[in-house]
Amino acid sequence: MKQDAEFFEGKDPHLLYIAKKLKDALALEILLCEAGIDYGVEADEYSGGLLFRSQRTGAFFYVLPESVEQARRLLEERGYKQVSPPGL
Repeated sequence: MKQDAEFFEGKDPHLLYIAKKLKDALALEILLCEAGIDYGVEADEYSGGLLFRSQRTGAFFYVLPESVEQARRLLEERGYKQVSPPGL
């Protein structure tokens, strides 16, 4: 279930995935909700492009440490790629 920022206060949220398209972000929200995984999402910037690097905006999905393994398995089963650190 989608959680507000207050839910993550004092905890160590882990970056799970960066959705680069709205369609992907919406699909991931449905997937996490159906699996009963608490998550947070916020818009942030990342660097994109091979020849012409530019700043782009994406939806950054976060989960709590105790949900990381379950969420990553779920994404892997559905064909989502592992997230790499922003800017790489």
